[in-house]
Amino acid sequence: MRFDALPLVADAPAARPRIERRAVRRAQGATTFYEVASRTIIDKVPPALGLGAAWAVSPYRGCAHSCLYCAGRRGHRYLGLDGERDFGTAIVVKTDAARRLRAETAKPGWRGETIAIGLTGDCYQEAEATYRLMPGIMAALRDTGNPFQIMTKSTLVLRDAELIAQAAEVCDARVMVSVGFVDDRLRRAVEPGAPSAQKRLELCAELNERGAACGVLMAPILPCLTDSEDQLRAVVRRVAETGAVSITPLVLQLPPGARDWYLRWLADEHPALLPRYTELYGTGPVAAQSYRDRVTARVTELARLYGIGARHRPWSPARAADRQMALL
Repeated sequence: MRFDALPLVADAPAARPRIERRAVRRAQGATTFYEVASRTIIDKVPPALGLGAAWAVSPYRGCAHSCLYCAGRRGHRYLGLDGERDFGTAIVVKTDAARRLRAETAKPGWRGETIAIGLTGDCYQEAEATYRLMPGIMAALRDTGNPFQIMTKSTLVLRDAELIAQAAEVCDARVMVSVGFVDDRLRRAVEPGAPSAQKRLELCAELNERGAACGVLMAPILPCLTDSEDQLRAVVRRVAETGAVSITPLVLQLPPGARDWYLRWLADEHPALLPRYTELYGTGPVAAQSYRDRVTARVTELARLYGIGARHRPWSPARAADRQMALL
């Protein structure tokens, strides 16, 4: 006689992400927002990133652009989320970012160093249309004359062009639009949720026309995929046509987490390149120094040939910042 074993205990429900212990959860379509009060808002930037800023403010963690190489993916693991599956659809929103920023920049030990905005998620991704955190963040920095640079791929930044121009009267405030390459087929593979390079270049041109200084972060340059002479020249030439005030080349970095997903994609789509990536990166997050120096030097030379930034004057204040104490 045959007996079927019956379970004595029902299947345990799936564990809730750790972030839900301290967040208000809201769903909007396929995206889940986790609203949190941030313990701190100014974070130290690893020097290896090469951004020219030692500090960062990120009002969002996670990003609808879902860039395959994004270093911010790793942080989702600490929240109990999946850095690969959830990064583009589970967005942490630091709803008190502006208030915390005013408090932290008012501390006696703060020296007013440049702050990069939007490292763990594009600060002008779709969530910003709902939460509108950036005007308060920029106002906090403008009121104390603290320099900042906005890192974005999104055209939503145009909404605040006037505020950026106002801030530039009292501090070195600029936008850095990320355009690493102009191959749209490759963009759809590694930056699936981001606007096309053409739209980003048009964004850069429009910001400069509106009086909001805008440069280009030429990042990431992908070894063996976007680093040929023709590809580098094509990007620099088109950036020059936008009137960009600067161009900063950055070679792809592969920190833990992002490394796994990017190399898996590379193995599927370009398996012949894996040995070269092993040679360049070994087990570390950055490419060999000699390779980075060569690529950076070539972009710098092309930028000089095309006159990028030649007419841009060094920043100087048009008026003094209002350092009156603000309510927190």
